[in-house]
Amino acid sequence: MSKKLSVPSMVLLIVAAGLLFLSIFFPWWGMKFYAPQYPEGLDIIVYPYKLENENDVAIINGLNHYIGMKEFSEENFPELNYLPYLIGGFAIITLVVGIVRNKKLLYGLLGLFVIGGILGVYDIHRWLKSYGTNLDPSAPIDVDPFVPPVLGHNTIANFVTNSYFTTGTFIIGLAFILMIIPLWKDRAQ
Repeated sequence: MSKKLSVPSMVLLIVAAGLLFLSIFFPWWGMKFYAPQYPEGLDIIVYPYKLENENDVAIINGLNHYIGMKEFSEENFPELNYLPYLIGGFAIITLVVGIVRNKKLLYGLLGLFVIGGILGVYDIHRWLKSYGTNLDPSAPIDVDPFVPPVLGHNTIANFVTNSYFTTGTFIIGLAFILMIIPLWKDRAQ
């Protein structure tokens, strides 16, 4: 029983490494806020290295002030400083595993990938919980603490929020599928 992956599996892993690197340049997660005064919605779009839609973020921060929520800003999310390097590191490790073609290394890589994904979703949840439950008690409008969902919708006062994964996350998902295929494809080896 060979522990070497096939050449087609090697190609899949190299493509997966490229996709991981590419995902850095696309948004991974977003939250859209709807209210009667903003029927078109306001967006917070999160890339691995920045928040996008500064005008919408400023409006959301102005509105959140009324319920005592701290401001959204890139400075408040230190992950944005190192996440691109972490993903780049995963891309390099995936490339190396593909070139070396070692099945045991692929199992280890997939384990790291799953752990990283779980930690990433936990981190988003942790920030949402922090923002929704650490409200300033002296805020003009008193609302009960809340935790916006990582994925899905939530209603607070007259605001409906929709949280969603976007392009970068789908690219990461495709990379993960390409990383799993060699285990199935080369299972008899």
